[in-house]
Amino acid sequence: MHVRRVELTDFRSYERVAVDLDPGVSVLVGQNGMGKTNLIEALGYVATLDSHRVATDAPLVRAGAASAVIRCAIVHEGRELLVELEIVPGRANRARLNRSPVRRPREVLGALRMVLFAPEDLELVRGDPSERRRYLDDLLVARQPRFAGVRADYDRVVKQRNALLRNAYLNRKVGGTRGQDLSTLAVWDHHLAHHGAELLAGRLELAAALAPHLTKAYDAVAPGRGAAAIAYASRLGEALQADRPALEAAILERLQERRVAEIERGMTLVGPHRDDLALSLGDLPVKGYASHGECWSFALALRLAAYDLLRSDGIEPVLVLDDVFAELDGSRRERLAGLVSDAAQLLVTCAVPEDVPASLRGARFDVVTGAVSRVS
Repeated sequence: MHVRRVELTDFRSYERVAVDLDPGVSVLVGQNGMGKTNLIEALGYVATLDSHRVATDAPLVRAGAASAVIRCAIVHEGRELLVELEIVPGRANRARLNRSPVRRPREVLGALRMVLFAPEDLELVRGDPSERRRYLDDLLVARQPRFAGVRADYDRVVKQRNALLRNAYLNRKVGGTRGQDLSTLAVWDHHLAHHGAELLAGRLELAAALAPHLTKAYDAVAPGRGAAAIAYASRLGEALQADRPALEAAILERLQERRVAEIERGMTLVGPHRDDLALSLGDLPVKGYASHGECWSFALALRLAAYDLLRSDGIEPVLVLDDVFAELDGSRRERLAGLVSDAAQLLVTCAVPEDVPASLRGARFDVVTGAVSRVS
């Protein structure tokens, strides 16, 4: 798989730009703030319908413009797909696949599989559990695009259930009837358990498949620094199996146990949206114990593990390293270059070309404000 062409209209700093790319290595060179990451962000949006930098779509639209458009031509096994996305702040985004409208934007997911490593990924290790849940869910969708629908259904149920819990909380404050609130919530408990069990089972299966790839990737990036490991950490308990009926029953049981606490707090306290991914190095958790260099290596290993897992599934994703080499010392740069040099398509961004190992000097593009030009 590789991106043949990407066109942006009113996306971030670009009023209009088109870039033709080849398989193999492409290096985007430009000073900070020139738009290298904006281009990468657009590709990431095609792959995930989300930005790795901001939580809402509004900042993606160029100041003064009403909407932004991303067009991306992707070649996979000799077949070309054209994905077009229109981002309209405050309204539903629109999507087209091979120039035909699709009912929901998520129907384009799977057209581009991409693994992106960026400086923000340090939050995978040091940040909140939501960062690690997002990492898992994005990879889950990359492997099996149908999980995009599972995520959307689950998020919708949690949102609706939270609204009901909030109403129940306020109702009790003014002397409303508690029984009526419980009856209303009971309808949503089964929806939460059903969709939550499906999402949780997918995550459990994914974490188990990912674990050996992570151990291998960390040892390749930082040899002799200890064994890296991951484990899925669910509020339902330890040693869970990806048995969907059993998980659904467990969620329903826990919902009953936590019902009073949920109404008292006005929010859903049970489900995979409360889970985490436990990261460890040797016998210690990474968060709070690992050095800055170890955290950086662990974050890189998480992305490399995702890349290797997709390849083991027969998927050849586009690999992107956004300003990564500037953060690594010479030995780690060379080790990383050796690990990624055989990628079907590798996109590298840097401020100065000297940051990129010689083995990865492929096509070069210079990036200045609002423009991208190929120079070699």
